[in-house]
Amino acid sequence: MKRETTQIGPAQIAAQMDYCMKVHAMNAGMDHTPLAMVDTYGCQQNEADSERLRGYLSEMGYGFTDDEHEADLVLVNTCAIREHAEQRVLGNVGALTHTKRANPNQIVCLCGCMAQEEHVAKKVKESYRQVDLLFGPHALWRFPELLWRFRATGKRVFERTEEPGSIAEGIPVVRQDGVKAWVSIMYGCNNFCTYCIVPYVRGRERSRKPEDILAEIRGLAEEGYKDITLLGQNVNSYGKDLDEPMDFADLLARAAQIPGEFLLRFMTSHPKDASQKLFDTMAAWPEKIAPCFHLPFQAGSDRVLKAMNRVYDRAGYLDKVRRLRAAVPDAVITSDVIVGFPGETPEEFEETMTLIEEVRFDALFTFIYSPRVGTPAASLPDPMSREEKLKEFQRLVERQDQISEEKHAAYIGRTVRCLVDGKDEKGLTARTPGNRLVRLTGGESLIGRFVPIHITGANKWSLFGEQA
Repeated sequence: MKRETTQIGPAQIAAQMDYCMKVHAMNAGMDHTPLAMVDTYGCQQNEADSERLRGYLSEMGYGFTDDEHEADLVLVNTCAIREHAEQRVLGNVGALTHTKRANPNQIVCLCGCMAQEEHVAKKVKESYRQVDLLFGPHALWRFPELLWRFRATGKRVFERTEEPGSIAEGIPVVRQDGVKAWVSIMYGCNNFCTYCIVPYVRGRERSRKPEDILAEIRGLAEEGYKDITLLGQNVNSYGKDLDEPMDFADLLARAAQIPGEFLLRFMTSHPKDASQKLFDTMAAWPEKIAPCFHLPFQAGSDRVLKAMNRVYDRAGYLDKVRRLRAAVPDAVITSDVIVGFPGETPEEFEETMTLIEEVRFDALFTFIYSPRVGTPAASLPDPMSREEKLKEFQRLVERQDQISEEKHAAYIGRTVRCLVDGKDEKGLTARTPGNRLVRLTGGESLIGRFVPIHITGANKWSLFGEQA
């Protein structure tokens, strides 16, 4: 496989927009405005990809629905990180046989990371005949062409481009949220953690040009977006592949200087690349850069970290946390942890528990190890039973819940400037600068505004408050 990044030029995107017009003409001949449902699984990068897919669909003349029964086109954007996610997707795709039976003209598309896996594509092709179009992340920019090909011929289209990855600017975007926005600054990953499928399905690291990123952020600020998250599998390695290298801290500082009332967030950070310069940049722009840091540690044992190919050790991780807190004392720190990596012993799991006690994370995203076909860890001996892993997992979750509840209780009585970002069945929702959920009462006119909120209560999941 070649290693260089493919830059998709304006002429190639213009050709895709021509395909949009061809599909639009087909849709104009229907007796109703066709509706599309975009069903997204997985990470924020998948959410950002779905915004571009919606952009294309809008140009093709589709409206949108959340009901698969009324959709003329169902597009399922998938995640391959865990086995449970794959099984859930396949179960939901299987259920679409019923909607397609009721509407034989319904088009079913499967895309995203799962679609890039060879064994999944083969299984879908053989056993899920209701799927008309399948394509991986590398072919996303060609979605209009692929959809037009299916609609013009009626023949199923399966497109799994094998390449290190590309960058395509100029794809239209339809965002679902008027307050929060995702901005991809880079794609792919070079780290090859032994448990992770991402480098195999999303390709090598490739950075967008800083001027394109900053122009997108500037446009979002002008449109009134208040919460802008910069995305990458490892944002800390941004810029290493550019002709004129720029590191992530410099990009973040330049973004913070864009006029407007908004907060910048970012994820995810790999500990090996989290630098003092980045911590100092966060401290220098407290009104623009949110004091929250997602820093996955995955395991507390040096031996397990080495088996995971994480390229840092426990002491190095703890040193990064200490330096981050010294620079940004109110930093909210969250992390990922895997329980039951192949060969992990009970004693090594205890090292994870002691690391949690030492750091006292604000929240953890916890996972039981899930083998992924094609990764080195999938072939390692794994003597610990599922029951043992579940027991350790539950103990970890219970302890972290206690810590989260204690951390949240410390907010009670404080007044915090929060962004009111939406509502649900329980009322308005807001976020602290550190991204803690706050529930409050009030009118919908508060949505999209930064307001001082007096914190009156808390539990392990959220804070409760009222406008000060």
